[in-house]
Amino acid sequence: MRGSFLERMAQSSRERLTRAKAERSEAKLLEAALAQPAPPGIKLDTFSILAELKLHSPSEGQLATEDLDPRAQVVAYAQGGAAAVSVLTEPAAFHGSLERLEVAARALTPLGCPAMRKDFLVAPYQVLEARLAGAGGVLLIIAMLDDGVLVEMLDCADQCGLFVLLEAFDSFDLERAKQLLAQRPPGSAAPVLVGVNSRDLKTLHVDTGRFARLAPQLPEGYPAVAESGLASAADVTGVAQAGYSAALVGSALMRGGQPQLRVAELKAAGESAACH
Repeated sequence: MRGSFLERMAQSSRERLTRAKAERSEAKLLEAALAQPAPPGIKLDTFSILAELKLHSPSEGQLATEDLDPRAQVVAYAQGGAAAVSVLTEPAAFHGSLERLEVAARALTPLGCPAMRKDFLVAPYQVLEARLAGAGGVLLIIAMLDDGVLVEMLDCADQCGLFVLLEAFDSFDLERAKQLLAQRPPGSAAPVLVGVNSRDLKTLHVDTGRFARLAPQLPEGYPAVAESGLASAADVTGVAQAGYSAALVGSALMRGGQPQLRVAELKAAGESAACH
C-alpha cells in the first residue's frame, strides 16, 4: 500500500469493520442483504457520468451548504442522466455514512439509477453492508488490497449483483487489475469498471496528466472511468478523447449548483468527443 493517507483510511476502515462484526455476524448480514430487493443495474452509454454525493473532502474542506438536501441532489443527478451515483460512506475524512447511502439508494431506485458505495473497503463484509443499504455497486481500491482479498470481494459483489469500480493509481495497479480480470470465471454477473484516480495518495494533489499516461495500459473490454480533478466540459472532453468511456465527478457538482443541468452538460461533452 502506498501513501500515508491511504494507510490511515485503511486502518480506520478495519476498525469500523471490527465494530460492525461485533454487532452482527457475517452470516446474518449476508442473509439480510440478499433478502433485500435487487438494486438497479448500471446502464452505460457512449459516455457516462458517475455523479458523486460528497459533503466534505480532506483536500477541499466542506463542499455542501448546510441546507443541501442529499435526496434532492441525487435525484437531480439521475434526472440529468447519471449512470450511477457515488455516495461517500467514510465518516472521518469525508463525513459520510451508510445511512446516507441508504437514503440515496431509496431515492434513486425508482429512477432506475444505482447508488455506489465509495469508501475504503477492506473486506467482503463491507460489500454486504452496501448491498443491505440498497447500493447497486461498490468501489474497490486496488492499492489497498492483496489479490486474495480482491478476489473475495469481487466474488461477493458478484453474489450480490453489484457492479464494481476497480480503482487504480498507477501502472502497477493496472497490471494487477488485468491479471485479476483475466482469471475471472466466465459468466460473472457483476459488471466491472476500471478507474484511474488522478489524485496523488501522499499529497492529495491532482495530476490530470495521469489519465493520458495510463490510458494505453487500461484493460481491454472493460469500461474505463476517469476519476478526480474533472470540473468542466473541456475536462470531460479530454478524457473521452484519451479513451475513457466514463467520468466520476464529485466536487464540481457539489459546488456548482444546478446539478441536473451540469450532469447533462458533462455527459453531452463526453458523448460528443467519444463519437469523433
